[in-house]
Amino acid sequence: MNLNQVIISYKAGDAFSQRRAEQCASQLEKRGCRVWMGPSGPKDNPYPVFLASVQPPIDLAIVLGGDGTALAAARHLAPDGIRILAVNIGGHLGFLTESADLFQDTEQVWDRLLSDRYAVQRRIMLRAMTFEGNRTNLEPMSDCYFALNEMCVKPASADRMITSFLEIEIDGEVVDQYQGDGLLVATPTGSTCYTLAAGGPIIHPGLDALVLTPICPLSLSSRPIVLPAGSVVSIWPLADRELNTKLWMDGVLATAIWPGQRVDIRMADRPAEFILLRENHSYYQTLREKLQWAGALVRHSSHPHN
Repeated sequence: MNLNQVIISYKAGDAFSQRRAEQCASQLEKRGCRVWMGPSGPKDNPYPVFLASVQPPIDLAIVLGGDGTALAAARHLAPDGIRILAVNIGGHLGFLTESADLFQDTEQVWDRLLSDRYAVQRRIMLRAMTFEGNRTNLEPMSDCYFALNEMCVKPASADRMITSFLEIEIDGEVVDQYQGDGLLVATPTGSTCYTLAAGGPIIHPGLDALVLTPICPLSLSSRPIVLPAGSVVSIWPLADRELNTKLWMDGVLATAIWPGQRVDIRMADRPAEFILLRENHSYYQTLREKLQWAGALVRHSSHPHN
């Protein structure tokens, strides 16, 4: 890997994350690297400025924060094929990030990157666009939205909880109509987030698949569906007098969807690429640690690991 041009984002409002970002920038600049740095958070989005200011190629994005910071980086950088080194500095759960312990000796990290001593994990992304009229209309009426975890269609109102009425098509065929709190279309990465809380399955990120999960459906027969990654999921709001139905990308508001419109969700053309520094990375270890799986507490003398 070259380190000629690097962008660094840090968790907005976190002083420690900012100090580490400044330290990284100083070290890289001494190595002749051009660095662009800025905060990332709910009210701070540095990526449009980065992408407009830097002439390609951008060799690396260093993201210091938690999963939310990493998700924001993936949404903006994955479409351009920019690799991400996400480190859990100032974050909480840290599903998508490298441990801060591996980032203590940053000079050693730069040496490892320059000598290609790292792994790259590719995680599929979702792409969504909205359309007017029936499904034969292929002219989008919105921007293209990206998500690493999930796309969510559900109402948003400051006054009351609203039930959504949604019709679902998969590859042009009507599958079901859902009445409930909303609907999730998730990647394997997102299967351990909102989808898991909604009763969906955990899917290994090595699989190319989508999972469709209703949120609190008012029907016992409505169940999650695992789909091939090449599927196109179309979602139609059927009844929404107050026009409150929204499309959310990784928990961030994308756009409103009105009756007579649809949102098409599919796998994005490019995956997110995350740099792995751990030499013996294990997805199952991540599940045990982050979901705090304890396993059986009963100890048997015949257990093979005793």
